[in-house]
Amino acid sequence: MSEHLGIVVSGSLSKGVEVRLDSSASVEDMAGGRYVTIEGKKQRFFGMITDVNLEVIDPKLTLTPPDMADPFIAEVLDGTSTYGTLHILPMLTIGGEATGLIEGPQPVKTVPSHFSTVNLASDSDIELVFGKEDKGRFWIGNPLDMETKICLNLTELVKRSNGIFGKSGTGKTFLTRILLIGMLQKSQAVNLIFDMHNEYGWAGTREGAPPVKALKQLFPSSVAVFALDEENSRRRGVSTDFVVRIGYDEIEPEDMVLLRQTLNLTEPAVEAVYQMRRKFGKNWLQRTLDIKDAEETRDLLKDMNIHESTFQNLQRGLATIRRLPFIEPHAPVNAVISILEHLDRGMNVVLEFGRYRDVTSYVLVANMLARRIYAQYQERMEKAMGEDTAKPTPLVITIEEAHKFLNPEVASNTIFGTIAREMRKYNVTLLVIDQRPSGIDGEVMSQLGTKITCLLDNERDIDSVLAGASGKSELKTVLSKLESKQQTLIFGHAVPMPVVVRTREYGSAESYRDFAPGQETDIGKRAEKDIEELWE
Repeated sequence: MSEHLGIVVSGSLSKGVEVRLDSSASVEDMAGGRYVTIEGKKQRFFGMITDVNLEVIDPKLTLTPPDMADPFIAEVLDGTSTYGTLHILPMLTIGGEATGLIEGPQPVKTVPSHFSTVNLASDSDIELVFGKEDKGRFWIGNPLDMETKICLNLTELVKRSNGIFGKSGTGKTFLTRILLIGMLQKSQAVNLIFDMHNEYGWAGTREGAPPVKALKQLFPSSVAVFALDEENSRRRGVSTDFVVRIGYDEIEPEDMVLLRQTLNLTEPAVEAVYQMRRKFGKNWLQRTLDIKDAEETRDLLKDMNIHESTFQNLQRGLATIRRLPFIEPHAPVNAVISILEHLDRGMNVVLEFGRYRDVTSYVLVANMLARRIYAQYQERMEKAMGEDTAKPTPLVITIEEAHKFLNPEVASNTIFGTIAREMRKYNVTLLVIDQRPSGIDGEVMSQLGTKITCLLDNERDIDSVLAGASGKSELKTVLSKLESKQQTLIFGHAVPMPVVVRTREYGSAESYRDFAPGQETDIGKRAEKDIEELWE
């Protein structure tokens, strides 16, 4: 039986409805983000509490408050002269004359009539709206103060690029692991994860506690760990599947455009890169750095119409790249080909950066590899459409510090901006993770299908995340009241309506069994076999 809260007293379709609480319902038990149902005359509505207010019938009570120490006076006033109200944003209709249960939840197009009954949503109501966990839906967490499961529609999720946002320390990394595990469990797509902080491959960190298992430990047969820093991986006890090396001859002018800010290159220096590529071919980087002779330099710059200060600026920037330990004159094995081979086999690839967590390394490698992999997917997709053959498996590319790739100055020049704008045209989408969403280009943000947002306290960041969302002002209130840990607001294509969830636990033995039940079974069988052999 659902808990009765009160009745609808006013409202509108654009701003939501006001509900007067019954005297039996305590205003202190109400919380923003909780779900309610409204029993209209013809329809049943499903909505979210977005605000809680205190009201009085007579304004004089606020000027000369009564003596509430007297229990009798307090009981007389409560619910009559003083009362609470809820602001509720109806979002769906879930049954009634206008829409039956067979059709499923439908978007709200009207408001409930005056004095409609309002109840707290039950577990069955939540399940009706968000569905049960199945081959296409994944349990991400629970509603506030409820134990029922909130599920994401992963089929819809991977159709478009998505974002996970929140200020530092709010649990974005744990949330990302959970979402990646969902995609692994349900096999909706393969993942390429550019792991800047070494959190998604073998093990992850958590404050004041032992490390937690990451994807490779939970799904050893479905995850490959690529390493940029083999020594660091070995020191951490991580068994790597491939060591990535980048050749000078693999770096192209397009890779340099994104590094303009981090290498402090001038705009003429970036233009000079294209000139050097045309003159020297694939070995342009090595040849440019090898020019030392003053006379040779003067003749070259005069011939190419490049200013000497511009050339010196370019050489300083390229020297920074050449000093990176994973950059070699010629890479022994092509990393792009190896990544694609793993993805084609259904293996998810985590590229750990080890000690090389500086922005230059991350931006160069992520942009360079993603650009070439996307080109391969584009070619395969066009071939599949032309010859009516099987399309490549959907690919999700995960990037951290997304504003480095997608800020307004560079978004139009990076492969990540292209992927976000083209959505799933070539079966490639993004999962962007960032603590500064306001730094991401507005056009890119508008293309994100589902946004998963932990606590944000910067006004510009909040406005950026909620831009274009229905009921923005109400959601803004809900978002600002999230707890700093394990709570998130989810809205977009993967859920039928915005939802505040307490994310499921990650890091205990029980949670590992939930995430990878087959792996636990295999471990148990191996243990039993070892015991039998011991006593033979």
